[in-house]
Amino acid sequence: MLGERIKTLRLAHSLSQVELGSALSVTKQTVSNWENGYIQPSVDMLVRLADFFHTTADYLLGRDDAKTIDVSFLTDEQVAHLKWIIQDITGPGNPG
Repeated sequence: MLGERIKTLRLAHSLSQVELGSALSVTKQTVSNWENGYIQPSVDMLVRLADFFHTTADYLLGRDDAKTIDVSFLTDEQVAHLKWIIQDITGPGNPG
């Protein structure tokens, strides 16, 4: 699960294994090994991955499927606009 989540997030951010590795100061081979389940990142690296992708360690580990967006730096008005956009994308009656 962890490897799949790392790969999915990496691809969603249009990053190569080399680019993700460089951002986290690890090799492409290390990223490949995580994604293929050959090795697991350390707890410290799990936290760095969660921070890098703006998600939670629980999401990376498959303990939580909730996808979150950090909006703490936005104004209330900007958050309201995002909610409208999300509702427009997902349709009426869906959380936003």
